Amino acid sequence: MRHLVLGGAGFIGLHLTRRLVADGHEVTVVDDFSRGRHDPELAELDVPVISADLTDPASFHDLPRDCDHVYLLAAVVGVRNVERDPARVVRINTLAALNTLDWVTPAQRLFFASTSEAYAGGVGTGLVPVPTPEAVPLVVEDVTAPRFAYAISKMLGEAAVVHTGRAKGVPVVVGRFHNVYGPRMGADHVIPELCLRALRREDPFVVYGTDQFRAFCHVDDAVEAVLRLMGTEAATGRIVHIGDDTAETNIGELAELVLKIAGHAPAVDRAAAPAGSVARRCPDLGLLRELTGYAPSVPLDDGVRQTFDWYRAHGS
Repeated sequence: MRHLVLGGAGFIGLHLTRRLVADGHEVTVVDDFSRGRHDPELAELDVPVISADLTDPASFHDLPRDCDHVYLLAAVVGVRNVERDPARVVRINTLAALNTLDWVTPAQRLFFASTSEAYAGGVGTGLVPVPTPEAVPLVVEDVTAPRFAYAISKMLGEAAVVHTGRAKGVPVVVGRFHNVYGPRMGADHVIPELCLRALRREDPFVVYGTDQFRAFCHVDDAVEAVLRLMGTEAATGRIVHIGDDTAETNIGELAELVLKIAGHAPAVDRAAAPAGSVARRCPDLGLLRELTGYAPSVPLDDGVRQTFDWYRAHGS
């Protein structure tokens, strides 16, 4: 099959591309290369790469029409990016989604990458349960708070994808990713940040939000879930949670794991969690299992060790 990965030079995008190539598929990667650096891991895959700004409708003229599956992973992510320029997040994420929906046809199947942040406001206000299923209210606690810009852009994306897919006859799937981690995900996420600080031998070692809980999902498991959903007709038109509900841990225990792997025993200072972050996040994966038979396969200890080893070899 022919696959088009929009945002294929990003974290999940490159891991997805690598898996598709390994499975014998033809893949074209599209990215705006906003990271601004040469990526040898992408180069070694030897796939066609198109540099394009998906906020510009004209950029779609150069994309291959003969693809079977389209994966819309392109987005501005990361709490620091969101807080630094929330208007940019809304603009880029929204225009990329709407322009893709204008371009895609019923001959293609579209995957849209959403996020657990879409319902985080409901968790924060106690309106939705944890573990959280898909059919919960989406709540914006404070529309003026910068960190909600990302969630709002993904809420709009979910609605646009589902309704446009229905109107145009395009088979679509929305996947809400939950705390996906792994090699080459940058430095603005908790696991790589802990790894990099442990490698720097920080002492004292400050850990924020040690009482908070997250269910971390290794990127290989996330990619497996995406491919299963894209190969499952019954997933068409659905919003489905993607994650690992077997690996829920609190941030304090996660820090202990990273420090153990690093062989570093500093004094640990426990600090408050960043403002606006939810106390607990864990997906209910009942629908994903029902549709695809998915089961996560990478234990947290193994995944964190693999991630630490990558950052030790490559840096940020």
